[in-house]
Amino acid sequence: MAPMLAALALLALIPVSEQGPHEKRLLNALLNSYNTLERPVANESDPLEVKFGLTLQQIIDVDEKNQILTTNVWLNLDEKNQLLITNIWLSLEWNDYNLRWNDSDYGGVKDLRITPNKLWKPDVLMYNSADEGFDGTYQTNVVVRNNGSCLYVPPGIFKSTCKIDITWFPFDDQHCDMKFGSWTYDGNQLDLVLKDEAGGDLSDFITNGEWYLIGMPGKKNTITYACCPEPYVDVTFTIMIRRRTLYYFFNLIVPCVLISSMALLGFTLPPDSGEKLTLGVTILLSLTVFLNLVAETLPQVSDAIPLLGTYFNCIMFMVASSVVLTVVVLNYHHRTADIHEMPQWIKTVFLQWLPWILRMSRPGKKITRKTIMMSNRMRELELKERSSKSLLANVLDIDDDFRHVPPPPNSTASTGNLGPGCSIFRTDFRRSFVRPSTMEDVGGGLGSHHRELHLILRELQFITARMKKADEEAELISDWKFAAMVVDRFCLFVFTLFTIIATVAVLLSAPHIIVQ
Repeated sequence: MAPMLAALALLALIPVSEQGPHEKRLLNALLNSYNTLERPVANESDPLEVKFGLTLQQIIDVDEKNQILTTNVWLNLDEKNQLLITNIWLSLEWNDYNLRWNDSDYGGVKDLRITPNKLWKPDVLMYNSADEGFDGTYQTNVVVRNNGSCLYVPPGIFKSTCKIDITWFPFDDQHCDMKFGSWTYDGNQLDLVLKDEAGGDLSDFITNGEWYLIGMPGKKNTITYACCPEPYVDVTFTIMIRRRTLYYFFNLIVPCVLISSMALLGFTLPPDSGEKLTLGVTILLSLTVFLNLVAETLPQVSDAIPLLGTYFNCIMFMVASSVVLTVVVLNYHHRTADIHEMPQWIKTVFLQWLPWILRMSRPGKKITRKTIMMSNRMRELELKERSSKSLLANVLDIDDDFRHVPPPPNSTASTGNLGPGCSIFRTDFRRSFVRPSTMEDVGGGLGSHHRELHLILRELQFITARMKKADEEAELISDWKFAAMVVDRFCLFVFTLFTIIATVAVLLSAPHIIVQ
């Protein structure tokens, strides 16, 4: 019990400020004669120095399409009378000439909380505001101390216009300015001074999922506008942010590369499958959908073309070209010999040089530099020589030999005795045993056999010509199909190289690739 009584005795000896009646009396004394329109300076010819600072709390949104930056900041106005330069270190305070009192005269009351509409405060606004109400601050109380210093921290959500540079989207950095200044007081009446030369306070910044904050430097500017001869002072804070590219990399770039690789695989699809053209058109539509997704997030400006849009356009151009060349491949593959003839330049390019460059070969035909350099005349002579050695071509020469053979006497050969080996020319007859009278008797019969044999030879010539023509048509169709295969292989190599070069060029030209 004794210790408790001692403690109560000590508490009774400690002086306690009486806040109730003294605070009311102090408010009446300060505000009865206070004029909210009066600029609180001792000399009206002197400018009122205002220290201004920003504490960036959060980047809520960056609207690239409408070019609006939405932030959550604490606006710190530090106004100090020029006479009290010693109080300049009170960074969150200002000194009001008309708000000073002796705390001992008011029961030890050292500070007050007063609504801002009861006091004078500078009309500092954000010049580049995009808010419907223009001023996005919430009017909080002003903390006034007995030496005249005031604390005013109005939080607010600011919407400011921001010039979005989409050149390197989505690997871009954005610099958004927030320009603050007095709306009616010029530089001779109100002088804004940076609270911190390093810029805004970032100690309470909450990280954003889309943007990485690089810095927030501040700068004081004195500008003379065309409307007024007096200089106006403003403080401009530049929010330097960098886009986090991980989302765009895995949701736009990687699918685009995969879709373009599918377009490349279309060149390996056989033309007889009937799906080459369908695959190319489907891939082109898929890329168009991805490009529309990118276009919806970007402002509709013509100042620059975004890097991702350039990449998508290159891939779309490649896919569109692949569709066109797929039509050419299908046209070559399904050409017939009775309608289309192969020009000599196609034979030279698609049957000789390109297959040799691409290391392609045909069954039974080895493509080498030696065969390429052979002239068309040598190939024609080779074809003629090859055709002269065929069996059917030898049969065609029988007609000329038979015309020099005399008719055989007493020949028992008949038309039904003709066979594949032409057995009518067997040595069943002997010229040495033929009598002249017998020759005259059988002359008429042999003449009819000779005419029948001539008709058979003509039929053989027709059949041989048809077989030769069929071989030539089959070879021509085979050449067209091989030309289509060469075009497919050439497009596969060219477009693969183009896709790799375009992807690497885009990634290397970006200021940064992945920012998490």
